[in-house]
This record gives sequence, structure tokens and C-alpha cells, in this order.
Amino acid sequence: MARQKVTDLVERLVAPVLRENGLELVETEYKKEGANWMLRVFIDRPQGAVDLDDCAKVSESLSILLDESDPIPNAYFLEVSSAGAERPLRKPRDFERAVGKRVYLSFYEPYLGHKEVEGTLLSFVDETLEIEVNDQRLPVLLDKVASARLSIVW
Repeated sequence: MARQKVTDLVERLVAPVLRENGLELVETEYKKEGANWMLRVFIDRPQGAVDLDDCAKVSESLSILLDESDPIPNAYFLEVSSAGAERPLRKPRDFERAVGKRVYLSFYEPYLGHKEVEGTLLSFVDETLEIEVNDQRLPVLLDKVASARLSIVW
């Protein structure tokens, strides 16, 4: 089964489990690492942190669902974990929730003189981000962003 089909199927299977537990899906990965296939499911809780019990509960439920439907022809390892403090931002709702927070963006090619920026996300409207970098407001078209994530200042 193609990787995209596996991740799509896993996302459909895990959706009800996440809803029941007040969690949301951040990302699903299915890839080969060395000799092993890894199926990773990253979760988050909109109103707070994900803990080990959340990950264990989702992992157990998803494992049962995957065993019942058996959609993946080869052996794999299942990992369910928190998206983490520097979680990726991919979907519009990720950016909407990140308004007011510190973010890191990298671009496909230099954009307005920058290959990457880190600052406070001021707004996200009509596929355009406005980020404050060094006391300057920088408008960024979402289709210019290669990757984005929350950024924690230590």
C-alpha cells in the first residue's frame, strides 16, 4: 500500500478515538527507517498538554483498529506521541492557533531578503501570515513557506 494511502487510512481510523479523548491529530508519518517501517501518529490537546496516558490510550485503541482492518501488508512499529513544544504548523487551523506565538519559518527560496525568519505571528488571513521580526512587520505568503513550526525561546 502506498505511503499516502496508509497515512490517510490511519487518520480516518484514529479520528474517532482522538475526538472521544479531546485530542487532535497533528501529523501522521509512515516511512522506512533502516530495515524497519515506522508508523508515527503525533497528537495534541487544544487546551493543554498531551501526557503519556493520552499517548498510551490512543496507541492501544489504534493498534486494535489496525489489527482488525489489517491495511498495512508489512510489519511496522507504531508510535503515538505528543507533537511537542515546537510542533509543526501545516494546516490553516495550526496557523490560526499560533497567532500571538513565536514561530520559525523557512522558505523555498529567499523571500523579501530572508531564507528563514523567527518572530511573533501577528495574524493569518487569506493565506497570508504577518510576522513581527526585529520590530518589523513582515507579510509572508503561505505558498512561499517550506516549513513552519512553533518556536520556544529558552
